[in-house]
Amino acid sequence: MYQSPSWLHELWLAREPLWQGFLTSVQVSALAIVLGTLLGVVTGLILTYGRFWMRAPFRVYVDLIRGTPVFVLVLACFYMAPALGWQISAFEAGALGLTLFCGSHVAEIVRGALQALPRGQMEAGKAIGLTFYQSLGYVLLPQALRQILPTWVNSSTEIVKASTLLSVIGVAELLLSTQQIIARNFMTLEFYLFAGFLFFVINYGIELLGRHIEKRVALP
Repeated sequence: MYQSPSWLHELWLAREPLWQGFLTSVQVSALAIVLGTLLGVVTGLILTYGRFWMRAPFRVYVDLIRGTPVFVLVLACFYMAPALGWQISAFEAGALGLTLFCGSHVAEIVRGALQALPRGQMEAGKAIGLTFYQSLGYVLLPQALRQILPTWVNSSTEIVKASTLLSVIGVAELLLSTQQIIARNFMTLEFYLFAGFLFFVINYGIELLGRHIEKRVALP
């Protein structure tokens, strides 16, 4: 009498593609979060303190990207880059799309946090002889960071979840790897639940990092 293979046996057989898919999801998410955060901080500072001619192109970038679905953004980067003469891989195109998306959201987070600070903070820094950049680094950003962190954690977890969209351009991240395994063994529920657990592990790691930073910058 035929007996279907156990899930643990199938999981063991699929360990290599699952591990590679997990690593790919972690890599593309980490790359997009780090680069997107850097892009967002610079953009947020320009939107807050830059002159009009500096703010205008960044305002267009933020509004355009925030109003574009991530799915469309990933496809646009994948198909438009070669059309513009930029030969990039599917992984790089996906990472670019997620970076632009992350940067636009972080920019608004930074801008909102800085504009929420009392105007007298900058004047106080000038009064004790600090330059603009010194006031920014020693006075404004440390205070804004406490407001930025919770929202940044939420945005970062959204990037991890959005990384599943890279499967449509052929990036073998965790979701696509799981789908390929399911197509072979038909254990749909078991492997989708396991993939969901792995995504939870990634996002929980980001949450723990955010909590650690919050404790480091919290007021005594």
